[in-house]
Amino acid sequence: MSSATVRGGLGQVGVWTFAFEGHPAGRVREAAAEIEELRYGALWYGEAFGRDTVGQAWLLLSATRRIVVASGIANIACREPLAMAAAERTLGEAFPGRYLLGLGGHRVDDTVVEVDGYPVPARGKALATMRRYLDSMDAAPAHGPVPDPAPRRVLAALGPKMLALAAERTWGALPYFVPVEHTALARRTMGPDAFLGVEQAVVLDTDVDRAREVAARHVAGYIASAPHQAANVRRMGFGEEDVAGGRPSRRLVDAIVAYGDVDALHARVRAHLDAGADHVCVQVLTEDPAALPLPQWRELAPALVAG
Repeated sequence: MSSATVRGGLGQVGVWTFAFEGHPAGRVREAAAEIEELRYGALWYGEAFGRDTVGQAWLLLSATRRIVVASGIANIACREPLAMAAAERTLGEAFPGRYLLGLGGHRVDDTVVEVDGYPVPARGKALATMRRYLDSMDAAPAHGPVPDPAPRRVLAALGPKMLALAAERTWGALPYFVPVEHTALARRTMGPDAFLGVEQAVVLDTDVDRAREVAARHVAGYIASAPHQAANVRRMGFGEEDVAGGRPSRRLVDAIVAYGDVDALHARVRAHLDAGADHVCVQVLTEDPAALPLPQWRELAPALVAG
């Protein structure tokens, strides 16, 4: 990925957050506008059981003028390919060059899985399901204006086969909950031309013990509730001793979350870029997961956005 392509939209550093989910629309608009003013290159947001990914995109795009707004990710179990393709075209036409569709969803072979107690139909094996989903999106008929430029897509990819599919069928990949070593692996797997954006969780706190506690809670939550993430850390060389009893080892916590002062967090972002990432989207963790981390976004911006 050339530096010109990165500068053509996302820049090297963006924000990733779930924090918008619990806040009213007016507060979200204000926060998005400030993130843009801080000169972050992209604003990535997750999808859980707050706003749906399409509505959230409209809210964020309409509140800003320059920044790229990226779903990180839109869960393919939650909507049919036809609906996703229509939304992608509409957002791309309304906000040219500013909407980036990240697709993912870790459905398994069970008939139904539960997310926060809500039954969600399973889709089958991840790789085959994603390939079929992309095929169906590409085949969806278009009866309205065609966006120019065409909207870009990335996949939430971790394993080598999904990374390869991301490079083959989309603009690139957004690995989540990964150490720097995974970034180097992803770049080797996808080759030099595919876009590689990486999520990096951080805790900005000079009280190292307190910061590590926040980081450990974050890692423990994913190890306990997301089997695909647990499988990926094992693939990256972490063993049962690192995840035993749902209590992640310090080695695992330190690999997944950067914590400490601004310099420590900047160093981790730089490590991903040096390992082959085109873009790093920073997820700020705080003691209150529901809080909007505006103070941290403000403090980090001068160092991270400047590179």
